Amino acid sequence: MRLLLAALALLVIGQPAPAAERGAHTFAFTSIEGEPLPLERFAGRPILVVNTASLCGYTYQYAALQRLWSRYRDRGLVVLGVPSNDFGNQEPGTAREIKTFCETNFDVDFPLTDKVRVRGPDAHPLFVWLRAELGERAGPRWNFYKYLIGPDGRAIAAWPSSVEPDAPEITAAIERLLPAEGAEARS
Repeated sequence: MRLLLAALALLVIGQPAPAAERGAHTFAFTSIEGEPLPLERFAGRPILVVNTASLCGYTYQYAALQRLWSRYRDRGLVVLGVPSNDFGNQEPGTAREIKTFCETNFDVDFPLTDKVRVRGPDAHPLFVWLRAELGERAGPRWNFYKYLIGPDGRAIAAWPSSVEPDAPEITAAIERLLPAEGAEARS
């Protein structure tokens, strides 16, 4: 019996943690440039995920997202824009058009994904998981819903479109997950 247990232990050593333990880090997107974008790339760093759209009344929030990225990226924050056409057909463009729009109008240089569904039966699995973790009220119910994922991949919080990306409740939640100012960011 000991031999069997030792053999099983050897099989398990070096295996990745089960999906439940890795949380959001089990999911992946395709970047807006068409490259693989696994969220495990950001393990050890908090991630602010935002479903975005170029023709929405909340599109101006790209500017605040860029400010958050500029302010906190050296301390480890990742801002991840996830374009979606799910609400009011407000993101009709191609990946190239979306990227150009964001760069030209808001100087966005934080990571963007390719356009995906964020609700309904074809929703990207991350958004299905976020609703399961944070509850149905977590939405998204419109463009520019914000989700904070902890460095360990846990779903921390969600905020609706009407809450600005740099609102005190969001920046306070981000600050709690980051190393102290001047400390080296996790890579």
